[in-house]
Amino acid sequence: MPSPSLRYLCLAGPTASGKTAAALAIARAWKHFRPIEIVSVDSALVYTGMDVGTAKPSAAERALVPHHLIDIIDPAESYSAARFVVDARRLVTEINARGHMPLMVGGTMLYFKALFEGLDAMPAADRAVRAALAEKLERDGLHALYRELQRVDPVTAARLKPADQQRIQRALEVYRVSGQPLSSFHREKPASQALPPLISLEPDDRAWLHKRIEARFHQMLDLGLIDEVQRLGERGDLHADLPSMRCVGYRQTWEALAADDLNDLPERGVAATRQLAKRQLTWLRSMPQRHRIACDADGAVDAVVALAMHLSDTLPGA
Repeated sequence: MPSPSLRYLCLAGPTASGKTAAALAIARAWKHFRPIEIVSVDSALVYTGMDVGTAKPSAAERALVPHHLIDIIDPAESYSAARFVVDARRLVTEINARGHMPLMVGGTMLYFKALFEGLDAMPAADRAVRAALAEKLERDGLHALYRELQRVDPVTAARLKPADQQRIQRALEVYRVSGQPLSSFHREKPASQALPPLISLEPDDRAWLHKRIEARFHQMLDLGLIDEVQRLGERGDLHADLPSMRCVGYRQTWEALAADDLNDLPERGVAATRQLAKRQLTWLRSMPQRHRIACDADGAVDAVVALAMHLSDTLPGA
């Protein structure tokens, strides 16, 4: 749970909603008031060598303001919400000690939720159990795994789509390792707990966001996304089931390269990114402390800067 002594602001939004531009605008506006340091809340930006497909802030943008939790692990490694919370709290403490303002910026809503509400200790990954589940998946199909999850953890099964292979397997792994359903590890947040303010970039017109998503994915292709994924594949130690290679855009490109068919990659990449944005907006609507800014409105960035200044006055010790 967030400590009352930690002071930070949060800026969230779906992919392509303009978070980077808004964050940099806040940093420029606050330059002589209170220096900003950006802490990335993004499960893809943590990976080195994954630059194009993650829309990673450029070197020039990162030179304008300190950025944290970018390029911290290799794509062969895994990063978790629990590790993010530890890293983020440490960074906020350090940034506060420097007299600067931490600005948490990103679109990985699970990380925001974990930071706000905390996580109970989860069982570590178990390779033997994971291998057994993979074998069952190969033999009996995903529907059999989903039926098992419905039997042992109906609460989690009800909130997952029957086609969500990654989360179904993880939920079953947790149950087989611990003997407890995954849902039992998600504790309720005390009603009295104060939540940090969250600025949420959300479009009034979903079509506006869809156009930006399409333009961004085509720009990624122009900037070398296919070559980037090809280089990652040529390393020899990465595979399609790693969290890094399951990131939106990377997964579709990896599959297209494996099939030696790039014809429908733009369409598949855009569709997957739209689905991601839809999930992100659903998460945001569930966060009661969010302050919504219409990111497709004229003057949206100025509105974000003004709101950030106002919200900073409500933080502990302000």
